[in-house]
Amino acid sequence: MARVYTQAEAKRLGLPGRKSLEIVSGKTGARGVTLRLAEIPVSEPRETPRGPHHHYDFEECIFVLSGQGVTYADSGEYQLNPGDTILIPPGEKHVTRNTGGTPLLLLCFFPVSDITGGTEEPLSPKGPAKP
Repeated sequence: MARVYTQAEAKRLGLPGRKSLEIVSGKTGARGVTLRLAEIPVSEPRETPRGPHHHYDFEECIFVLSGQGVTYADSGEYQLNPGDTILIPPGEKHVTRNTGGTPLLLLCFFPVSDITGGTEEPLSPKGPAKP
């Protein structure tokens, strides 16, 4: 049965360096996909940038809704603009940073219903972060 998910229903995640909403996942009834909306703010002077993370066994597909940024990955640096999509292979460490003057808004797709067990985030000041 089809279902509409509203942004108001999305779960807010406490991830370092970005605002992240989990819209669809196994927790909402999906069987094989996770969809997140991520907002990376404009960097503040003297702000310590977050480190890279990776997903052990699955890809991440990121679509840029608005803003400008760069993804730093094991395989190189990738400039991102609205309408661009980047596909990160399993196991490749990566981090996306805002390089513009407005928030960077991304849709992040994962081909699994629960990414928590297969994702490693860098340590935050409060200890390990949950993906």
